[in-house]
Amino acid sequence: MNKTVAEGLDLVRALKLELTNIKEVDIVVCPPFTALSEVSRAILDSNIRLGAQNMSEHHVGAFTGEIAAVMLKEFSVRYVILGHSERRQYQKESDDLIAKRALAAHGASLKPIVCVGETLAERESGQTEKVLERQVRGSLAGLSKEQMVETIIAYEPVWPSGPARPPRPRKRRRRMPLFGVACQVV
Repeated sequence: MNKTVAEGLDLVRALKLELTNIKEVDIVVCPPFTALSEVSRAILDSNIRLGAQNMSEHHVGAFTGEIAAVMLKEFSVRYVILGHSERRQYQKESDDLIAKRALAAHGASLKPIVCVGETLAERESGQTEKVLERQVRGSLAGLSKEQMVETIIAYEPVWPSGPARPPRPRKRRRRMPLFGVACQVV
C-alpha cells in the first residue's frame, strides 16, 4: 500500500529518464492496482514493463476484492508477483495457493514472479535452505518444465521487512541453488 497514482507516475517518469539505454534485462514496475491504468499509459513508449502485485487463482467470479488475470491484461500487465513475504505472513498465503496462482498466470500468458524467503526465526535457527526448498517446490508444483523456465524466482525474506534491526556480519554460507531478482514493491 505504497504510492498513490501521482507518486507512481512520478516514479516511472524518473525511471524512464534513468533507464532509457538499458536493453539487456526486463525492467518491471509493479504499482498498486489503483495505479495500473495510469502507469500503463506512462510507460507505453519505454523499455519498462508492467507487473501487478498479486492476482487471483480464479479466472472470474464472485471473489470480491480479488483481481483476475484477464483484468490485469487489460492494462498490458506482463508480470505478476505471487507469494510476496507480506502476503505469506499477513494473509497466510500457502505454497499450494501460490502454485495455483502461478498456473493461472501462465494460463493467461503472464510471467509469475514467485517470491520465497524465510522468517528471521527460521534464518536464525539455520532453516533457510529447508524453508526455501519447501517454498520453491510447493510454489511451483504442477508447473510444466516450460512453465518453470518462464517463472522468475525472487528471494524475498520476511525479516528485512520487519522492525528495524542493526546489520550483523554474515557467516560465509554455501551458495544457494536459486536465481532471481530483487522483489521490491513500491
